[in-house]
Amino acid sequence: MNDHEIRRATLHDGEVLTGLRTEAEDWLAAAGIDQWRTPGFRDRALAKWKVDIEHHRTWVVERRAAILATVTLAPPDRDFWTEEDEPETAVYVAKLITARKAAGQQLGGRILDWVGSVARTQGKPWVRLDCWRANVALQEYYLREGFHHVRTEAPSHRLSGWMAQRSADVTMHPDAPLRQQTLPVPPQSQEGLRVSGE
Repeated sequence: MNDHEIRRATLHDGEVLTGLRTEAEDWLAAAGIDQWRTPGFRDRALAKWKVDIEHHRTWVVERRAAILATVTLAPPDRDFWTEEDEPETAVYVAKLITARKAAGQQLGGRILDWVGSVARTQGKPWVRLDCWRANVALQEYYLREGFHHVRTEAPSHRLSGWMAQRSADVTMHPDAPLRQQTLPVPPQSQEGLRVSGE
């Protein structure tokens, strides 16, 4: 299980990432979870994904050259995290998606452990995320991965808002860490993006 490698995504990965998202949408719908299916939501999300890739915030996990997962280390979402939360003290998880063929490999949890290593390298004590308010199964998953529910916000224009965090020191899968491929980052893109191994 230790032959999974995480690297920065490039625009060339766009088609595969779109496939991961479509597969996740279909799986959620089959499970009776109404997430990511609002008309126009996919187009807006994919446009934002492109920006995240261009700013070197999106990562992919590969095994034998096949992309199996993705995660974005996003800026704090100001619809949810306020100044009182000291948003600069955390690394924020967004768009964490794993391929169905990777089920059983604890890949999502291993990515969360890697995000914790990024936070530690940056001297930040927290890993934070938010997820859809109606997706109870996903909320329970994050609780099993060591997160604690902070609060739920419900702005009228958002369907997300279940907010959680865990200490950056938490490692739930110490026997199967991801290997990080280090790629150079253009100087203008480095601010706030230093990660473990760089």
